[in-house]
Amino acid sequence: MSSAQKTAVPACVALATGALLAFGGLSVPAAAQGPGSGNAAPIGGVQLEYLDRGLVAAATPQGVFLSWRLRATEVTGATAAGLTGTDFTVYRDGVAIATVTDSTNFLDTDAGSDAAPGARYSIAAVVDGAEVEVSAEVTPWTQAFTDLPLTKPSGGVTPVGEAYTYSASDMSVGDVDGDGSYEYFVKWEPSNSKDVSQIGYTGNTYIDTYTAAGRLLSRVDLGVNIRSGAHYTQFMVSDFDGDGRSEMMLKTAPGTKTTTYGPDGDVTSESFVTIPAADVAAGVTDADDYRLSDDGYYEHVVGMFKGWQDHPEVVASTWPATLEEAFGIAPRYEYPLSDADARAMTDYFMDVYAPSRSARNNLRAFEGFIVDGPEYLSVFEGASGVELETVPYEPDRGDDGLLWGDYAMARIEPGNRVNRFLAGVAYLDGENPSAVFARGYYTRANVVAYSWDGERLTKDWTVDSGHVPMTNPFNDGPHGGRGSSEEFGSLTGQGFHSLSAADVDGDGRQEIVYGSATIDDDGSLLYSSSDTLPAGSAAPGTEAKLGHGDAIHVTDIDPDRPGQEIFSVHEGATGAPYGWAMRDAADGEVLFGGYTGKDTGRGMIGDIDPAVRGLENWAVGVRSASGQVLPGNGPGTNMSIRWAADGTTQLVNGTGNQTTTIDDARRGRLLTATDTRTNNGTKGSPSLVADVFGDWREELLVRTADSSAIRIFTSTEVTDRKLYTLMHDPQYRAEIARQNTAYNQPAYTSFYLASDTDFADVPVPDAFLPGAIPALQRQFEQLVGAGGISGPAVQQLRASLDQAQRAVERDQAGNAARAVDTFLDRLGQKSPGSVSDDARTALAHSGAVVLLMLA
Repeated sequence: MSSAQKTAVPACVALATGALLAFGGLSVPAAAQGPGSGNAAPIGGVQLEYLDRGLVAAATPQGVFLSWRLRATEVTGATAAGLTGTDFTVYRDGVAIATVTDSTNFLDTDAGSDAAPGARYSIAAVVDGAEVEVSAEVTPWTQAFTDLPLTKPSGGVTPVGEAYTYSASDMSVGDVDGDGSYEYFVKWEPSNSKDVSQIGYTGNTYIDTYTAAGRLLSRVDLGVNIRSGAHYTQFMVSDFDGDGRSEMMLKTAPGTKTTTYGPDGDVTSESFVTIPAADVAAGVTDADDYRLSDDGYYEHVVGMFKGWQDHPEVVASTWPATLEEAFGIAPRYEYPLSDADARAMTDYFMDVYAPSRSARNNLRAFEGFIVDGPEYLSVFEGASGVELETVPYEPDRGDDGLLWGDYAMARIEPGNRVNRFLAGVAYLDGENPSAVFARGYYTRANVVAYSWDGERLTKDWTVDSGHVPMTNPFNDGPHGGRGSSEEFGSLTGQGFHSLSAADVDGDGRQEIVYGSATIDDDGSLLYSSSDTLPAGSAAPGTEAKLGHGDAIHVTDIDPDRPGQEIFSVHEGATGAPYGWAMRDAADGEVLFGGYTGKDTGRGMIGDIDPAVRGLENWAVGVRSASGQVLPGNGPGTNMSIRWAADGTTQLVNGTGNQTTTIDDARRGRLLTATDTRTNNGTKGSPSLVADVFGDWREELLVRTADSSAIRIFTSTEVTDRKLYTLMHDPQYRAEIARQNTAYNQPAYTSFYLASDTDFADVPVPDAFLPGAIPALQRQFEQLVGAGGISGPAVQQLRASLDQAQRAVERDQAGNAARAVDTFLDRLGQKSPGSVSDDARTALAHSGAVVLLMLA
């Protein structure tokens, strides 16, 4: 964001109830009386989720710890200690025990002596001394975690007889039913999942959706035509169409099937994704299996060689006219090759040429890959898993990787570079979430952004670098080359194993940070970073791209500089100007960095030392945000977490069969998550780190050792910092959606979040929460059921709210505001016995907040 955006807290968005009620009438501030544009004008503001309080309670040795959410729409200003806004009354068993004004947590130290084991807690929101909302009651956990029970899929056997089992892996969250609380999406990976470069069959990948209580809502079986592994499947969860309920979007194929379950666990429906009409006409069916056996791959190469003379690159004289020329041997055959000659050439290629390039090349054993067949992009309803639309995946693979450089390097890896996928969510227009799906980053890079309106997918834009030209697809070095696109050619080789969405240029719209390059919100190329190779490198004094890397972090790292920064590590060794670098996110210029001459695979940022200004960074040694060398080594690089009360950063550690831990660089171990495991091998990724409930700090979601549950840990350190839920920062929310992409990276806020955060600089988003009117409707019906509203007022008020919701569904801000204004006007018309004072106060506040969102 720009420096101007960083230094101002927006005007109050929480209304003081006392200012609204006036002697039986209701007055709404002029600013909230509806938008100045037409009644059918679209609703403005960044679309975020309406979330309930997310109240949790956990027993600790010191008492019962309580933690809950502050919404961004409740913020009124800032003090040195935190944001200001709604205050809270804490209730135990219906009796008020505390008032909390400076945070969103509380330690009930009297619980041990005064509270029964089954004590129930709730939180009441207080505005100007009046209670305007009361949360649902919760009972304390017996420890600082809760288990989300899982329904583990049965294992299987591959076509070559290898048995496999399942473990829970990456996760995402979304509110699929619009009730203000999150449901949980869990990816199941088979024990034989593979890196893209690894040979062999895999089991199917599944993605489940669960309620917080562990009820399985749906299961998507991606089928045999989607290979299992970290690079193949990313699942984007967001309320893409703004109806208050989340959808899921991901890559699918023929045979992908969704199953919906009822409350008792019985299957209520099963269906395959829709095969597009063109594929149906071509004979594609749900039963197709495009996996290659080793014999199947042999035949695939025979077919490729038989058609060699017709390949467009051969026709254009870009590639050698014969395979003999490509392999550097004397002419042997006439073209087109006969079947026998093509087989002889395939034998030579597999048995002689490939092993001569690398002893690791064993193409006779190449099996389990999917190098042809249809690929789709599907949208699923979050709650039921029902497919909403399926379209062809863009870009298609084109071939088995020949054009992508998969045969050109010493290590021949068909299906590798061509099958590197990325995905993310971004607010490209500054208001609505779009889905971003990408293919490739080592050579060709292709990125497509989509909008979903509830009925149809629409492409926002497409970015395609084009392939890197090669003189010989069997012996060349395409890494580092420029793609064929005049506009986007410099994007080749710049992508990472993840991407980020961030407003790097301060225009209110998010860009896509695609590793060492950044794509502007409109799909143009903002920049592609390069620098001069230093002494000791492969070509000192020449210009080279920063190139590919494994870890990237985008946020306001240095609070003393305007805007955001990017810290990344790089894999290019002697061909890259840096092994690690800090860049200005706005223009990609390197602020400082270090040449290593080798693959620098890990790096992290975080406030690990509150005595040092800014977020520290570490890859080779530790440095301050401004580049000053600091003593010691980095505390870990797997995943960070905001766990401590003082705003510092902690690290999640543990790989393989090690127990998951949370560690602090100064205080040591803060949590040992007994009987839990991380995912993704040496990457040691938790299933998710996100602010899923409670106060602004992040929860740790990690699988139990037997994958019978996801264990969710929350921090019970009492913090005096008051901050809205991180899920109401648009950058953080987008980053959580993309956390499951390939090499999972932490999610970061758009603002500087550390031990010395100046809360006056924390931006409060101008947000519209699509679930706000449904939440008001639920609050209204609860008050009706409790007798707080009766008589003719019930139907009158209900009709106004229904009208408002219909207008929101039609994206008509003025009509929605008019209906809410009518609701507030009717609410203010006191009829004896029809609306109680308490009900009027609560509904007036909630309605006025909605009206301000529509203004």
